[in-house]
Order: sequence, then C-alpha cells, then structure tokens
Amino acid sequence: MTTKERLHRALARSGVASRRKAETLIREGHVRVNNKRVTEMGFHIDVDTDKVTVSGRPVRLVAEQKQDKAYFLLHKPPNVLTTTHDDRGRPTVMDLIAGDTPVRIYPVGRLDFDSEGALLLTNDGQLAHKLTHPRFHVPKTYLVKVKGVPTEDKLDKLRRGIYLDDGPTKPADIEVVRHTKSNTWVEITITEGRNRLVKRMFWRIKHPVLRLIRTSFANLNVEDLAPGRFRVLSKKEVKQLQDWTR
Repeated sequence: MTTKERLHRALARSGVASRRKAETLIREGHVRVNNKRVTEMGFHIDVDTDKVTVSGRPVRLVAEQKQDKAYFLLHKPPNVLTTTHDDRGRPTVMDLIAGDTPVRIYPVGRLDFDSEGALLLTNDGQLAHKLTHPRFHVPKTYLVKVKGVPTEDKLDKLRRGIYLDDGPTKPADIEVVRHTKSNTWVEITITEGRNRLVKRMFWRIKHPVLRLIRTSFANLNVEDLAPGRFRVLSKKEVKQLQDWTR
C-alpha cells in the first residue's frame, strides 16, 4: 500500500519549511526526489519509500496518519529568529524548545527577530495551514509601544483600515493602554497575517513601533509564560484552535 502525498505538504510536516516556503524551494530547484530534481508544483511522492533531499540534506518523512501530533505555546523573546534553522548560526525558536519534544515541530506563522510574544509550534500541518490562511480571520492581539502620542483621529484611521503598499488593511480593534513621557502603549487586535503588518500600519501614521509583544494568538495567551518559556497545549485548547478553522 502506497502513501501518496503532495511534496510540499510532506516537506512542511517534516519541519523543513512552511507550505509556501516549501513551494518556493521546489520551484527554485532545491528539492530532489530519488536523486532527481523536482520543480513541478503538485508533485506527489510516496512518503514511505521515496527519498527526498533539500539542498543536499536528507529529509525524514512520515505519513500524516502515522505521526503523533504535538502542540506547544512559546513566549518568544526578542532577538530570536522564527525559523527552524539559520545558516548564520543565529538563535532560533527551535533552540528554546530543542530536546523537549520527540517529534519535529515548526512555528506557525512568524514574529520578527526583535518582536516577542505568543508563538504556536506544531507538526500538525493541516491545522497550521488553516491558522495562517486569510479566510479564517484568526485574531492576533499585540501590545505595542509606539513613538510619540498618536491622536484619536490617526488611530481611527487604523481602526477603519488604512492603505498600504500591498493594499488596504482590514478594520482593527485599538485601545490606548497608557502614555509614557514621550511614547504610547497601544493594544491592537488584527485578523490578518501580512508581513510586518502592525509595524507598517503605525509607520503609515508616523508613529513608528519601538516594541511589539504578541499577547495572544487565537485562544492562546502568554499571561503566565515568561519570555523564553513554553508549555504543551491542553486538549481543550487544541479543540478550540480547530474550531477557529471550521
């Protein structure tokens, strides 16, 4: 009996990269199946018998139905990369969780190098894909320190949606938390996953982000997690995440 699966999905579940990044690796010719370069999107492999390498490195493939699922919530500290590997030797989120899970996991979505907060890591490729897909509008809440004191008129622009280089943003929930001598702490909830979106939104109204903490992702929050610490999700939390994607 063969276990056929699309190549990019198998790579994503193995922890090599996200599905989108796996597609890029295939398209750019970095992936070989049984020592033959594959650049075709939608290419199927037998995860039980085919040999796959990425940039010359062998990939350990496991059929989805045979793989135990693992779900971790990490409070990502600043100055750590949201990736599974860095060729320049910089610290990654995997360094913080290495050795504490018997299966390969990978981050869901991303937080910038200097950003911090809630980050889900799992080997559940199907759930990870849905949680980052725009159609499901998964909420993400951030505590943001911005330069200066933005007026309510400027914040209202962000609440309604503002035009950026890659198109208009969706409406956002925004509340001012407190003011310091020369800066402002703001809480913002968005339902999009575009690259550096919160930073670009505040840059657009001329109040650059000085610090960004993602306090919650969907139903998960890091209230009781110190930076650099992580925990296993409960069955209830996993079900709640699955409910977000239905």
